[in-house]
Amino acid sequence: MKALIVAPSWIGDTIMAQPLFARLHAKHPVLQLDALAPRWVAPVLQRMDEIQDVVDSPFGHGQLSVKARWRLGRELAARRYDAVYVLPNSLKSAIVPFLAGIPRRVGFTGESRYGLINVRHTLDKQALPLMVERFTQLAERPGAPLPRPVAFPRLRSSQADQERTLAELGLERPTRIVAFCPGAEYGPAKRWPAAHFAELARELVGRDCAIWLFGSPKDHAVAEEISRLAPGLCRNLCGTTNLAQAVDLLALANLVVCNDSGLMHVAAALDRPIVALYGSSSPGFTPPLSARADILSLNLDCSPCFKRECPLGHLDCLNKLTPTRVLDACLQRMSV
Repeated sequence: MKALIVAPSWIGDTIMAQPLFARLHAKHPVLQLDALAPRWVAPVLQRMDEIQDVVDSPFGHGQLSVKARWRLGRELAARRYDAVYVLPNSLKSAIVPFLAGIPRRVGFTGESRYGLINVRHTLDKQALPLMVERFTQLAERPGAPLPRPVAFPRLRSSQADQERTLAELGLERPTRIVAFCPGAEYGPAKRWPAAHFAELARELVGRDCAIWLFGSPKDHAVAEEISRLAPGLCRNLCGTTNLAQAVDLLALANLVVCNDSGLMHVAAALDRPIVALYGSSSPGFTPPLSARADILSLNLDCSPCFKRECPLGHLDCLNKLTPTRVLDACLQRMSV
């Protein structure tokens, strides 16, 4: 069997799909599984043992590009896939597999995708509260119960990968690394304040920890603010590493302190100890999938609101989550 995955456009969502890939391989031992994915997501797919090849999806968020989708459909038709699993629920994500003539097109009905998806699952949010469960359900027949437990996602990072990345970036490995992931692509309502991160950095450096800051180029400014508020104590790697290098460096971390973000899911899939900070989002839908993660949330009446910016203007859900409380969780997690 030769199958294709239409991957999500978010790093965290793509990582939460890995248990689906493992389940498909368990059901089809001779399966060749490829993925169609945006280039910013491809590096995490390349660190999954279940994925053989990653095909570039050149479309940005919300971009239709009918002619380009037709050309990509013709390219995929030449690969002669038996089945495709369309993970996003959008209409656009189902167009290319249809144009490619892939005979078995599996997914949730989503945006009225009748015809485009011909093996249709109906989402029961109460039966499948977690995103990882919703993805893994696609390995089953429509209407069949999901076998539990669902395994945690896993990414590969070998010692050779880690040593190569350290050499490429001219880094020496400290005795104890605490990784901060201060960004969140979705918006500021998911970001713990820079001043809080800086105070936590001062406390942890005083306990012989090296602080490395991870994120995309978009996170460089907030990481610089943390570095300015904790002068000389942090190494700002935001925008310095590519995603594959960030995977290898996070695999070296003794602890990861992060917002609800793609890098949180990277750290969880690498089985790193995590302290995850939740504000506007909910750990009931996209928690860090790891037995070594502590989730901190104030559970205010106004959260989770799932907004990009605080609709009340105060961001109490994160501003009132104090560095002292986070430090206590860090020290406890590092002592486990």
